[in-house]
Amino acid sequence: MNKGIGPDIWLAGDPSDLKKYMNYGIRGIVTNTVVQRELVRKYGTLTDLTKKYLEVTDKKIAIEIDGNTTQELLDVGESFTKLSDQIILKIPCSEIALEAFAVLKKEGVETFCTTVFSLSQAVVAAQSGADHILPFCEPFKDLGLSPTKLVKDCYETFREWEDRPKITAALVRSPDVANAALRDGADGIIIFWPVYEEILKNPFTDKWNNIFTVSYTHLRAHETSLHLVCRLLL
Repeated sequence: MNKGIGPDIWLAGDPSDLKKYMNYGIRGIVTNTVVQRELVRKYGTLTDLTKKYLEVTDKKIAIEIDGNTTQELLDVGESFTKLSDQIILKIPCSEIALEAFAVLKKEGVETFCTTVFSLSQAVVAAQSGADHILPFCEPFKDLGLSPTKLVKDCYETFREWEDRPKITAALVRSPDVANAALRDGADGIIIFWPVYEEILKNPFTDKWNNIFTVSYTHLRAHETSLHLVCRLLL
């Protein structure tokens, strides 16, 4: 886990929806190809979409890329990193990605390795140079398994490494999985903005906020009455 500053919160979604959250301590924005495909219909090309993200924040933006060869990954990646030094390249875990991670590490380009479903995949990607390992969570929950066991396994494995990757939990679609990922050692979580809003909600919080609000209103009313009495006495 990030010492001193705590885990990172990364948001996903439409640029127009994310803008208002970017001053709330959000680490940055993360895209995926499914969302990108939907948003390209709205904004034009993937480059146009990336520029929209750049307009709403000066924080990091992870753009997911894919390709059939390592060189294709590097060429596509370069077209985005040239746009801004805010860009992080997010690449699905595969054999061709490993060489890309190694090359990009030497070039100083920050990378995410996504679609990680096992500890051995995480280790191989980390050794090749990926800066962030993205263990997927919700698919395990759908199978009735612990959604964050892989997060915990990565934490236990990497925590003594001198130059370890960050463990950024991905496919986190509910507050309970977000809680579990943070508890089990994630350096960060990637969530859509509705989940971010849902995380803030809790029936006990609502209850006690209401109690405090009512009490404060009574105190202010008493203070006003007391002030008026004092003025009359004077």
